[in-house]
Amino acid sequence: MFLVTGGAGFIGSNVVASLNETGATDVVVNDLLGKVDAKWRNLAKHQVADLVPPAELTKWLEGRKLDAVIHMGAISDTTATDGDLVMENNFRLSLRLLDWCTETRTPFIYASSAATYGDGTQGFVDDWSLPALRQLKPLNLYGWSKHLFDLALVDRYVKKQKLPPRWTGLKFFNVYGPNEYHKGAMASVLAKVFDSAKAGQPVRLFKSHRDGIADGDQRRDFIYVDDAVAVLRWALDTTSANGIFNVGTGKAESFRDMIGSMFKAMKRPENIEFVDMPENIRGQYQYFTQGSVENLRRAGYNVGFMPLETAVGQYVTGYLDRDDRYK
Repeated sequence: MFLVTGGAGFIGSNVVASLNETGATDVVVNDLLGKVDAKWRNLAKHQVADLVPPAELTKWLEGRKLDAVIHMGAISDTTATDGDLVMENNFRLSLRLLDWCTETRTPFIYASSAATYGDGTQGFVDDWSLPALRQLKPLNLYGWSKHLFDLALVDRYVKKQKLPPRWTGLKFFNVYGPNEYHKGAMASVLAKVFDSAKAGQPVRLFKSHRDGIADGDQRRDFIYVDDAVAVLRWALDTTSANGIFNVGTGKAESFRDMIGSMFKAMKRPENIEFVDMPENIRGQYQYFTQGSVENLRRAGYNVGFMPLETAVGQYVTGYLDRDDRYK
């Protein structure tokens, strides 16, 4: 039996789908569906053994024997401001699950985030030694909450305290793909602009306010959700994945590249307008993220990543441009 926290969310529901595809139906989802129509639809095509609300999770875990805990649940809004709520959901719950997995000898896979790297001045290398982690300065509450848990876990590791038999942290970069529709402002730019682009309206991208960088050439490490889940499944199945790893492609590409790939998949000419970036975010806007994947390769992950144009084409034709967009 597998427990997937945040299993009705974006990456979590894709994990549930992947587990089902391999024949696992004893998958328990820990999440709140709320009143957002899209969230239950993320699970509508899949089989789960139970759906446990967060408030009942501690009691539900009593006496359980699980094959693994896959901890994807979090408040992932980078604009969140309720520190107490974020820390309870993202940090303290993670500690409780880590303790439970340690006590019961259960493998523990959890979502960290590229947001822990802050503005990127320290680079994007997943060196998870304590000195390296302590150099990172996240820019927002969400990133800080994830960073604190990384630090807490690695501190236990360095002190040779007990940990689960297998544990892996995954620093997800810019994941996009089906079932992200409930995320609103936190969804990928592709998901946010597709409908208006299909209706013939121009896609608006930010102008550059930095010398030497063209409008729309701000770059991110975009990774399709299928590739992100493939890394997670490797971490779940391998015995050599203890550590914290970047989950990106290792190749930064521009927003214009992504939107150009969308128009190509739609068989339409590009229709892009560039607008001024709001002044209140110009000072902290990231122009470049690119996750090093050398540690992942050294640990034994040797699968390639889908090229941006191929992945965008699959997302557009297989999901966004269909009546049923759900996986």
